[in-house]
Amino acid sequence: MTRHPYTVADVMTKKVVAVAPKASFKDIVTAMSRWSVSALPVIEGEGHVVGVVSEADLLPKEEFRERRPGLVEQMRRLDATVKAGSWSAEDLMTRPALTIAPDAPLPQAARMMATRGVKRLPVVEGGVLKGIVSRSDLLKVFLRPDGELAEEVREQVVARLFHVSREKVTVQVDAGVVTMSGVVSESGLLPVATRLARAVEGVVDVQCELTAAEAG
Repeated sequence: MTRHPYTVADVMTKKVVAVAPKASFKDIVTAMSRWSVSALPVIEGEGHVVGVVSEADLLPKEEFRERRPGLVEQMRRLDATVKAGSWSAEDLMTRPALTIAPDAPLPQAARMMATRGVKRLPVVEGGVLKGIVSRSDLLKVFLRPDGELAEEVREQVVARLFHVSREKVTVQVDAGVVTMSGVVSESGLLPVATRLARAVEGVVDVQCELTAAEAG
């Protein structure tokens, strides 16, 4: 049976710490410190995400605590100077919130975090908060047991590509590194086998030691 690719729902944290729009600056800092997070979804009503407040949104308060920004700096960093004078989540948060759906594939979440420079994403379905996914959550696939990875490579790669010679192929996995060895008759599929094995979620690397049988 084909296993569906891992999605955000498979790795996300379902218990989420969030704050209301009227939460005070101190309440936000306290929640971040207590739960060891660097950002919090801001929700209203029945869990609808209206924004995200992060450490970056709070830092201007300290940056401009002992000095007032000049006119040029105010114009150049308008958002930061406004937040320096704000005290509630609704004024501090970044909106609209950058969110992701529960059924989104993990590579999509990774790309969003990398390109937008964020460490976590609220997981939203129908506008309602369902969980939160962080960078560390995306790495959970690398905790898959070696035996499980080996079985998937055998079923989804070897058995599908090498119909004739699959019994001559050995798959071993050590610390997430897949080694495929043996002799196959389908020589043109060797690069494909390496690519597909590397695409198995949780695989760290692939060593392809397969050789092609000489035609005779």
